[in-house]
Formats: sequence, structure tokens, C-alpha cells
Amino acid sequence: MRQLHVLNLGAGVSSTTLYLMFMQGELRPELDCAIFADTGEESAPVYRHLDWLCSLRGPRILVRTIGRLGDHLLLGRNSSGQRFPSIPAYTAEIPGVPKGMMPCQCTREYKLEVIERAIQRELVRLRPRQGFPTAEMFVNQYFGLCADEPDRATRVRDRFAEVPWSTPSFPLIRLGMTRADCVAWLKRYGVPHEVPPSACVICPFRKNSDWKWLRDHDPAGFKRAVEMDAALRLPGIIPNQNLNQNLYLHRSCLPLGEVSLDNPESTESPAGLQPECGGICKM
Repeated sequence: MRQLHVLNLGAGVSSTTLYLMFMQGELRPELDCAIFADTGEESAPVYRHLDWLCSLRGPRILVRTIGRLGDHLLLGRNSSGQRFPSIPAYTAEIPGVPKGMMPCQCTREYKLEVIERAIQRELVRLRPRQGFPTAEMFVNQYFGLCADEPDRATRVRDRFAEVPWSTPSFPLIRLGMTRADCVAWLKRYGVPHEVPPSACVICPFRKNSDWKWLRDHDPAGFKRAVEMDAALRLPGIIPNQNLNQNLYLHRSCLPLGEVSLDNPESTESPAGLQPECGGICKM
């Protein structure tokens, strides 16, 4: 049986560490490729870092996208022209009083399905609607989750329990490497810049420290987030149709442009909500 080895590349600290470890030969077997699913909403430092990774001429990196997430959201459709791609925006009837969260569909549609499509169409060469040849081929997918992220790894394993042609692997967890260990490894390797955190500029899972980083390191990306946040509350826009609550990117349920990002108290999760990235976005 032929086995493929694919890295889910988020271009953050942990998946960058994995990519370079495979490139250095510290991890085996060799990768067939790494796949970066581009939502079109990463910060400018992430795109510059991805360009640097590609320049190393290590295992080939496939950059694949189905379009810009925020644009699709405001147009009220996903890339196939169907229902809008839901982001986990916070909801509130009264500004500053969080009520709930929208479902998170963006990770699946703009990350997971993009990677699976690239594997099936480009690596395995399946035709549309052709079944996966499980008797002939198997795919090992590597994820940059660290030893201090066991819950996220469990969620990924649970999802793959329903995928007969592939299995997830977590080399950093197997090696006992935490995020701090990855940062130290990257420093020893000699990456010529600070590896940026990988996450959409419009991701509601950001804490104040994340928003502040975005504001300071990517002013254009932060401006995009402020504009998207305000747009979510425009009368008649499709994402808030049939809702009696307003949508917000910041967990305080206040307009992002008005939030004091130096306030440590507002980094706490709203009561009853546990906002956390579901698996592979922040790697």
C-alpha cells in the first residue's frame, strides 16, 4: 500500500517547527508536501513568513484557497455561492453584554476541506465523486500541535475517526515539545525573524494580546478587522439577517475600534463561553 505524508501547514510557530524538522531530517519519513490553506485573511507577517519558508526549497508547499473569507461573508455566500461561511462572532442584544456565539464553520470550509480537496485531487488524482482507493493508498497527516495542547489534539483525532483513508499524527506531542520548546528550537535553527502567530485577522478567538499584536505588527490587517467588525452590524447585511442580536469580533461585544486593548480584564472569556480555536488555524 502506498503511503502519503502531508503536513498541515498553518505557518505559525509549531507547524513551522515541524516543517523545518522534516526538512532537516530530524523527523522521518520524508514529506510528500505541506499544504497551506489560505483564507485570504492572514496577517501580512504570516504571508511574508510563508514566502520565506517557500524560499528554502524544502518539501514542496502547496498554497491553496477557495477565496477570501471576509469578502464571502459580507456577500452572504461561500466560495460555491451557497450559504454564507459562518465565523464564530459574538452576539449581544445590548452592547458590552455578551450573549452567545455564532457557529464556527470557517475552519472546516476554508481550511480542512481545502486541504482534503488538495490531497484527493492533486496528490491522489481522484476525479470528482470518485471514491478513495483505501486498499491501495493511505494518507498520514501531520499537525503542529504541541504537548501543551492535548485537548485540541483530541478534537482532531475525533474528527479523523470518521475518515477511513487518513490518520492524524502529532510529532511535537510525541516528542514532548511545548510551544516554548518550539520557540527555542526556531531560535537555534536561526530563523531570521520572529515567527508570527497564524490566525485570520478577523478571527473572533483573538484575545486582547492578539488584537494588540495585530494592531502593532500589521496596521492594514487591523484596519481590515475593524472595518469587518463594523460591517457585521450594518442593517440588512446577510450575516445578521433574522437575528435579534448584533455581531461582534471582539469578545467584549463592543466595536473593535473602540476597545481598549491594554485592558487586561477584557481578555477574559465572556461568562458561559469558552472561545477557543477548534484545531488547526493557529499552528
